[in-house]
Amino acid sequence: MLPLIRFADPVPDSGALRERVVLVTGATGGLGRASALACARAGATVVLAGRKVRALEGLYDELVALEVPEPAIYPINLEGAAPDDYAGLAESVRLQCGRLDGIIHAAVHFNGLMPLDQVKPDGWLRTLQVGLTAPYALTQACLPLMRASSDAAIVFVLDDMDRVSKAYWGGYGVAKSGLAALASIAHEETESGPVRVHGLLPAPMRTALRRMAYFGENTLEREPPDASGSAAAYLLSPAATALRGHTLDLRPLNDGISS
Repeated sequence: MLPLIRFADPVPDSGALRERVVLVTGATGGLGRASALACARAGATVVLAGRKVRALEGLYDELVALEVPEPAIYPINLEGAAPDDYAGLAESVRLQCGRLDGIIHAAVHFNGLMPLDQVKPDGWLRTLQVGLTAPYALTQACLPLMRASSDAAIVFVLDDMDRVSKAYWGGYGVAKSGLAALASIAHEETESGPVRVHGLLPAPMRTALRRMAYFGENTLEREPPDASGSAAAYLLSPAATALRGHTLDLRPLNDGISS
């Protein structure tokens, strides 16, 4: 697994991602949206990938209003995507943007906590498809384009393994465990090339996923995902080169919950 590292104030400098193209999956979710906004404010052209077209269009309008580089929209349903769909996404980015310098794998599927014997097989497969198979397949499809960049980075959004590998976390816990292993393998296979691999372990965030997982908690007491989104954007910037092959741990020292 990628070793954990803490880093003070992981916020990208203004213009740190200028002339770079960044793909964000799950772009209209809590962390995905925050990451897309942070990348755009740092100067990137952001490709917004997600399954809800209307929500993507709303985020597109929000970014355009900020007078940042014009984003692109790529509707894709990761739950049912096939290899050709990922190849098509990569080719579309190549044709429309000419390059790809970063990916933030922020998409996730979570149906709540439940015992394994109550998880429906199709739900299990859907969770692993979105949370593990899609990041692998999309990374594989995009690597040739990313290797053409002098400096590119992939950010895998992880979770606290000590927590999500316990009872009731089901397919989500398995997917996040597998994703951590995938990030480690990807790093070892790319560590001598232009593509950097990073993990991101967010702080507890005010998101829909957290409300489902911690229904006894007042989620409003948690911070919005803005800081974690900024950290994701920072990892894509050249300033994060020294953090290559590490998972940036944003959790408070007294709180191991990260979803």
